[in-house]
Amino acid sequence: MTILPEPLSPVAQDATESLLTAASAVAGVLPSPAALTPATPKPGDLGSTAGFAGAAMADFGGTIPGAVAVLVGPELVTALESSPLGSLDLAAAAQPALDAAAKALGGHVGAARSVPVDLVINDLGFPFTVVPLVGAGAAAALLVLDESLGALAAQASQPEPVAAPDAPVPAFGGAPNFANGQGAPSAPMGSPVVSRGLEMLHGVIMDVTVELGRTRMSVRDLLALTPGTVLELDRAAGSPADLLVNGRLIARGEVVVVDEDFGLRVTEIVDDASAA
Repeated sequence: MTILPEPLSPVAQDATESLLTAASAVAGVLPSPAALTPATPKPGDLGSTAGFAGAAMADFGGTIPGAVAVLVGPELVTALESSPLGSLDLAAAAQPALDAAAKALGGHVGAARSVPVDLVINDLGFPFTVVPLVGAGAAAALLVLDESLGALAAQASQPEPVAAPDAPVPAFGGAPNFANGQGAPSAPMGSPVVSRGLEMLHGVIMDVTVELGRTRMSVRDLLALTPGTVLELDRAAGSPADLLVNGRLIARGEVVVVDEDFGLRVTEIVDDASAA
């Protein structure tokens, strides 16, 4: 007896092209040890998260309900945890992918958050649609709530305001067309395969902090702070400032002024031995 796959919901069927375009956008920016290719969208179920090691999701903005989520395999999770800069946040690594997916679907999302894999479906809700992303030894997936797809489609059907004559008109002629939604589209010719290891994290955006110094204060002194209070730091005048990434010291340098903004001229790269 042949078991036919469960069909997509009507709203997901209508959004098949948008879903594949969104998944293609995710594949283009999500850190991965190999190039990823979108496969055919399918209805989500309780087994949709099986085999994945990490997840990040973000809520749609405006009047669009629901959220979009990205599932990743153990390769990325391990790379983030073992980074030379310390354990990195999956949400930060997945934010560009979630932004790209939302933009392709016609919306936008807020800040990404990391979610335990076994709680993604509970946070996302039912029904939802899954677009697998497959590659050589790597896998990921895009999950979108069907209610969100319906709201995005309704928003797109509303007439748009006419742009001013001098307003630039974005061109989307290069977007892939998967109107039929049959099978997985072939990978673009010449698509580079990203090297395994740290190289897959090269595009991850990090928060960098410059620290001038530190001090310790009692709660009494903190509550007594007033405008004009001067705090003495544990750093002599003229000493180099610390460059921290994810709370980890990686360099020191001189504070400079660049176009009326503060900057840091790096004078020393700190290796693990000297940082310890």
